[in-house]
Amino acid sequence: MKKIVGLLVALFGIVAIAYLINRRPSVSVEKSSEFESCATVYKAGMMEKLNSDDVKFTVAGLDVDRFNYEVYVSSEMVLMVESDLLKSLLSCSVLEYSDGGVIIMKGDNKVVLTIGSNQAMVNDNHIIDLKSTVVKDGDKLFIPLDNIGEFFSYKVTYDLRANWIDLTRLEGEKFLPSSYDMRDYGRVTPVRDQGRYGTCWAFASLGALETTLLPGEENIFSTDHMSMNNSYNLDIDSGGEHTMSIAYLAAWQGPVYEADDPYGDEESNENLDAVKHLEEALIINEKDMEVLKSAIFRYGAVETSVYTQMEYVDSESPYYSKENASYYYDGEELPNHDVVVVGWDDNYAKENFTNIPEGDGAFICKNSWGDGFGDEGYVYVSYYDVNICQKSVIYTRVGEADNYDNIYQTDLLGWIGHMGFDKEEAYFANVYTAGKSEELKAVSFYATGKDTEFEVYVVTDYVDKESLKNREFVAAGSTKYAGYYTVDLPEGIRLADNEKFAVVVKIKTPGAVHPIAIEYNSDERTENFDITDGEGYISLYGELWHSAEETQQSNVCLKAFTNQVEE
Repeated sequence: MKKIVGLLVALFGIVAIAYLINRRPSVSVEKSSEFESCATVYKAGMMEKLNSDDVKFTVAGLDVDRFNYEVYVSSEMVLMVESDLLKSLLSCSVLEYSDGGVIIMKGDNKVVLTIGSNQAMVNDNHIIDLKSTVVKDGDKLFIPLDNIGEFFSYKVTYDLRANWIDLTRLEGEKFLPSSYDMRDYGRVTPVRDQGRYGTCWAFASLGALETTLLPGEENIFSTDHMSMNNSYNLDIDSGGEHTMSIAYLAAWQGPVYEADDPYGDEESNENLDAVKHLEEALIINEKDMEVLKSAIFRYGAVETSVYTQMEYVDSESPYYSKENASYYYDGEELPNHDVVVVGWDDNYAKENFTNIPEGDGAFICKNSWGDGFGDEGYVYVSYYDVNICQKSVIYTRVGEADNYDNIYQTDLLGWIGHMGFDKEEAYFANVYTAGKSEELKAVSFYATGKDTEFEVYVVTDYVDKESLKNREFVAAGSTKYAGYYTVDLPEGIRLADNEKFAVVVKIKTPGAVHPIAIEYNSDERTENFDITDGEGYISLYGELWHSAEETQQSNVCLKAFTNQVEE
């Protein structure tokens, strides 16, 4: 009886509650104007806090400030990252097209974006909202990373208490796809034909350089000009190599457009000005497959050499399969022909080669024998070829022709040899006479080996070599590979009108005994060497200085770049 009474009471209570709910007047809630204002102020305050100098930004715990990349938090509270950071620190391929399209790739993932849009297409099958748009600011491209970082094996982590933003590395990071072809992404200029001339080195150098500017800018550069207007004692039948190419480009002797100096007429216009300025070229002195693939993926094609008995499109060789456009050489001959590596295929079957290598895999190479050779001008060279990529060049940084107003140099032949004191480190300096109303903006030099560390100094009131002791520190850094490097100074340094100044570099190259790159007369090709155009010095500890010209009959490879200053 008590249970029944209790049940009736409970039912009555439920009915009463329902009745009261139905009798309750309708209520609506609206955000007050004060709330919206407070939210806006709070959001602005948080954005200001996250963009302040107090906030530490890291990639996998590594401080990014030392790399001078730009990052910021947008008004939508999304982390915006400079595209060069994605290339260099996250190992992504970032391709920017002239129509505003952007493709970012890493491993097997591809993200397609558009400047000004807040949407992304991922792996060609689904769309993601980014919350913030892709931004183009001057020559820099900024990517909203919060929603797509995971496709590049990173996620954005905010720690407001610690004033810290980190791109946290995720597990299972994959850097490269199993196959990649620059042609698929508009990153290669048309195949050309060197004909009967010994200009494969110039075609390979400029072909690789052209890819560095693609897909945003397509240029065809003049091989006639490179092969006939460098400082070497060469003609178009002599042949050449990458050191000559780098010297020509670094000296602002070129490149020039093919349209202004056409190929094959055995004439060249020596009065043409360079339309681009080379700022950086990496020299890889070993067949490191991952490094080479990564360079192609992120920066541009690789200039390298092979050995071939063939000379023209219709030539035959026991090492070449016309049917498969494949090539594999395993003999003892040294390289004699330059090509451009534009991709790879890990699964290219070894059975495709006439002489079967020990494993699968091939580099995709652009040749200079016209599109009638191989696969429309391309050939698949086995990973196991004894010569390919034993020495490679990648042009990683190319500036506009107005990046600096003036160049000071004494090394038109570039890196011919080495000099030093049988130790890993040394100092070297060059003295120049400034023009009027100039400020020093950058210096350039060669690293002769891997993992080189450097310090840059300047002497603005040079009198004699004793003045080199009074040098002022302006920059420092390191390079991972041998090559040609330009170092931009943090601030321009005003130079006295028509007075001497000096640039000084301390360099340390592990394992080297002669770490300083020099120009000198080594053979008949370098007989145009001019020792009268320079005042260079070398030193072991930076205290006692020796004239490079007088003691070693050489010029040190150290250039200076200035801009004009408006009075």
